[in-house]
Amino acid sequence: MNSIKTWLSAFRLRTLPLAAASIALGSFLAEFDNAFQWRVTALCFLTAMLLQILSNLANDYGDSVHGADSSNRVGPERATQSGKISAKSIKFALLIFASLCLISGYLLIRGESLFFHLSGLTAIAAAVGYTLGPKYGYTGLGDIFVFLFFGLIGVFGTYYLHTHQLNFQIFLPAASCGLFCTAVLNINNIRDLQSDKLAGKNTIPVRLGERKARIYHCVLLISALGFALIFILLNYNNPWQFLFLITLPLVLKNAVGISLQSNAADLDPHLKQMAITTLLFSFCFGLGILL
Repeated sequence: MNSIKTWLSAFRLRTLPLAAASIALGSFLAEFDNAFQWRVTALCFLTAMLLQILSNLANDYGDSVHGADSSNRVGPERATQSGKISAKSIKFALLIFASLCLISGYLLIRGESLFFHLSGLTAIAAAVGYTLGPKYGYTGLGDIFVFLFFGLIGVFGTYYLHTHQLNFQIFLPAASCGLFCTAVLNINNIRDLQSDKLAGKNTIPVRLGERKARIYHCVLLISALGFALIFILLNYNNPWQFLFLITLPLVLKNAVGISLQSNAADLDPHLKQMAITTLLFSFCFGLGILL
């Protein structure tokens, strides 16, 4: 039982709402254009979940190897760093989940263009490469990759697989989703700022400093709401389309909490809250445009 709990902890299940948010939003937008397909949604969800777990396991192992996860870090205990899961076991798990991603991804995009096949391989490489391989997470590029894969690629890619149409207005809600997901990463990086700095992990908060990183967080949240609002104004039909604004109190609560919370250890609940808020935003936005 303890072993199962340890592996579930390493999977970081609380981050899965982020993967679900982009797929849900892309699927709602496809239904908005009368092109929804259950098969596409199911396989998109499965592939996104597998990619997220793959990324989390790679991050657990990579940060332990490179010293970002140490006894001095703030936040939840990591499986590899604590010794609860051996390096050999987590490497094997990485191989398993990478293989599952390939299988699920192939079932999703078979028959699609070479671009989608290359994009799928890139997604797997990006999931592993955050703290392993190119280690782009150590150079402050993590925010860009999260914005791209959890926002533009996740939402627009899902929409395209449903519709096989290019609608560039979709980039507006896709950007909203990507910015909210980036905000979750930013909370994580503000919390880990001191240990990341010691390990040479130059995240955005390390580069900006704590005060500016908190301001950056508010900019992410305001911009996310702004892009969503622009899309609705361009496609306005009825007041239900503003349903996503039901998440505004939660977004404001998160912005205030991150701005005022001085103790890094107390930032962790805000991370979970922002992940759930992101998923709630996707569903409220999607339902709003369909009502």
